[in-house]
Amino acid sequence: MAGRAEEGRRMSINRRGDRWRARYYGPDGRERNKTFDRKIDAQRWLADQKARMSRGEWIDPAALRVEFGVIAEEWSGTTLHLKPRTRDGYRRLLDRRVLPRWRHIPMGKLVGYVSDWITELGSAGLSATDIRQTVYVFSAVCQYAIRTGRLHVNPLAGIKLPRPKATRERIFLNHVEVAKLAAEVGDYAIFIRTLAYTGMRWGEAIALRVRDIDLNRRRIDVHRAYTDLAGKLIEGTPKSHQARTVPLPPSLCADLQALIDGRELNAHVFTAPRGGPLRLTNFRRTVWIPAVKAAGVDGLTIHGLRHTAASLYISAGTPPKVVQRVLGHASITITMDLYGHLYADEMDTWAERLDEAAQQSDVRPECGQTDDDEDNEGPAAVGAS
Repeated sequence: MAGRAEEGRRMSINRRGDRWRARYYGPDGRERNKTFDRKIDAQRWLADQKARMSRGEWIDPAALRVEFGVIAEEWSGTTLHLKPRTRDGYRRLLDRRVLPRWRHIPMGKLVGYVSDWITELGSAGLSATDIRQTVYVFSAVCQYAIRTGRLHVNPLAGIKLPRPKATRERIFLNHVEVAKLAAEVGDYAIFIRTLAYTGMRWGEAIALRVRDIDLNRRRIDVHRAYTDLAGKLIEGTPKSHQARTVPLPPSLCADLQALIDGRELNAHVFTAPRGGPLRLTNFRRTVWIPAVKAAGVDGLTIHGLRHTAASLYISAGTPPKVVQRVLGHASITITMDLYGHLYADEMDTWAERLDEAAQQSDVRPECGQTDDDEDNEGPAAVGAS
């Protein structure tokens, strides 16, 4: 009885003229109320508030009235830990595609309109990938609002997004094709071979300095990368935020020795014709596109040399964990998702090596042969394992 009396004091519905006023006290001890035309609507609203409080999901109605744009700016301020290029990309998506539609919409009124917005994005000519990137930023703002107590649920919950078209098959060069491509790029032959045999990303390679190369150990220390933001190169860490050491093939060591001999330790290893770091747009236009065509490897991108490095390492029998370390992937899952299918091609090779090892130990069984003395123990043994 005491519990019901307390609830009655904290929740009530009163008639005020032709309307009904529902009233309750929130977890913060403050009174909230709302007026309805019908008593049933007041009862439903009050029951909903009670249920949310019991589940720990109650949100101050004032917080739900905060506009999306305010929350978006707060969220943007929490992305300072991201790479400059990533942060800049999110900011552009926010300003160009998200805020024009949602800036002045209260957080409590987002649900129910998101599906139409996604349809509008598609009608505006955006690809499935562009839509997904845009929606990702919108969702990130909503998740921030949930964490900070300004939203009940993410309005994207249960909404299906358009699927991107199947990605173009990756192109992997073999050793002969790498040599052909290197022969078509003039003074950048060593640069091309370095990309193809180390798997370094473009931004990592153009940020490489003489002091990062240890020819005695045949290693490259990768601990910086350039990012192009609005035409300005920003130096930062590699994509995974972790430095790594990449092995060098002996033949590449000899070429790099000749390239860096006598140069200052802080000098860039690979530079533009007039000095300074290489620029992707210029290099692609003046060097890459003509060379790819001349070498007969149409469709190959510069990033394709990173895929090439992975393929060459795998074809040489390199374990997945080593490939992960060379490429600088944050997890082995990324490596296997990208290149796991290449290991399937090596199954026969590994089976043959296993067989060779068995022969060397003089214990190799013939196919279909069993050891009667140890393994065949009669009918009672069938299925016993």
